[in-house]
Amino acid sequence: MPASTDLDDITFLGRLSEALSDRIEEQTRPLFDEAGITVPVRSCSLLTALGAAGEASAADLARALGQSHQLVVQKCPALLRLGLITQHADSTDARRKIFRLTDVGRDQLARIDAYSVRISEVYRDLFEEVGDVHGAILKALNALDARPLAERFNE
Repeated sequence: MPASTDLDDITFLGRLSEALSDRIEEQTRPLFDEAGITVPVRSCSLLTALGAAGEASAADLARALGQSHQLVVQKCPALLRLGLITQHADSTDARRKIFRLTDVGRDQLARIDAYSVRISEVYRDLFEEVGDVHGAILKALNALDARPLAERFNE
């Protein structure tokens, strides 16, 4: 029997999760515009982690976010171009770049914080309608960390 081509099929869970992420990003951008937030939607957590750290390398940020070093490095040029962060060489290792928020970056972070209060309410309303998506995603991620797909597949 051939594999299903219906993208709503359970075997395409990863694609469906990606579609949800894409939909949230596309619907967030106009809200960011209204709030005066110029940060790319998918870079908010990076800016938040940098704000919490004060200054950090890409490797430090990747560890803090649980993301790959490569992904963090890919996001930094846009944040530099927008004047949200600066970079300088580490005084102990010239190959390592250290990032820090600019005044503009701190202003954007304050806007994101204000936005977060309101969007949290919106997500709670959505979860009343469809169930706790956030909790379900966290639960699924934790379950896959504890027992990966390959282990489950081979049982």
